[in-house]
Amino acid sequence: MDELKIKGEVKQILEEKSGQGKNGPWKKQDFILETQGKFGKKICITQWGDKIDQFDVKEGEEVTVYIDIQSREYKGNWYTDVKAWKVERGDGDSQSDDPDDNVIDMSDMDHEVPF
Repeated sequence: MDELKIKGEVKQILEEKSGQGKNGPWKKQDFILETQGKFGKKICITQWGDKIDQFDVKEGEEVTVYIDIQSREYKGNWYTDVKAWKVERGDGDSQSDDPDDNVIDMSDMDHEVPF
């Protein structure tokens, strides 16, 4: 599968959460990214473990976030996570000829979510 990345402005950094799991301690932090375009969309993106300090995301920054999207079922309900595995400041470095090849373009999505 090709890399997925989203460009936008960091609007909010949510509180870090941590705990103890069967594989040891864990920590995660979500941030809200607003995409560009006429009807920018807000997306909650999760960073895990050492990535929190490594990425050092700040409110107001323009970033390109490389993501994995994963869904899981729990008691008949499905939950989807958007996990950051790389963050670049500004426009980011692209190794392809077209920097927008794998960017999720949400600018033409002008409908409202029904919930």
